[in-house]
Amino acid sequence: MWTFEKKAVSNGFLRVAGVDEAGRGPLAGPVVAAAVILPSGFEAGEITDSKKLSPKKRDRLYDYIRAEASAVGVGVVDAAEIETLNILQASLKAMRVAVEALGETPDHLLVDGTFEVPVTLSQEALVKGDSRSVSIAAASIVAKVVRDRLMAEYAELYPEYGLAGHKGYPTKAHKEAIALYGPSPIHRKTFKGVAEHVK
Repeated sequence: MWTFEKKAVSNGFLRVAGVDEAGRGPLAGPVVAAAVILPSGFEAGEITDSKKLSPKKRDRLYDYIRAEASAVGVGVVDAAEIETLNILQASLKAMRVAVEALGETPDHLLVDGTFEVPVTLSQEALVKGDSRSVSIAAASIVAKVVRDRLMAEYAELYPEYGLAGHKGYPTKAHKEAIALYGPSPIHRKTFKGVAEHVK
């Protein structure tokens, strides 16, 4: 899990940030990105792709990353802006905001996926990076936990959609609720499954 970080350090980079996002696929809520710089002595332990972890384990690792990381930045782009930009551009913007929110400038980015972040920094995009790089895995955990907590808050505002359970993803129950009640202010009105119910 340290291979790409070690390679970057051997190339002279001292502050390597992993970057990942959560929430590209849901029909509701924001897309959230995180950027994380880990210190050299960081104990990776159970850190891996957030999708492979239980919610309880993610929460515990989130607290650990927040306490031990050299820097953590978070970027949030809401549903209205996703509709304006499109989901890819919104995800890249969230990543850029996360990198800018680190509080210190990284000299190299390891980015999950195939697209680079729109910033003038040295970077490498890694397909399935959240399973291959400890920094990206840490960012995936932070982004997922922040987004899940935001969705829990939205669940209290809009209880009829069951957001606490599916977090806005297109489950059968969620799509049935959208058909019954129509979209809420946090639904992505350009997405299939929501668009056809916009009055």
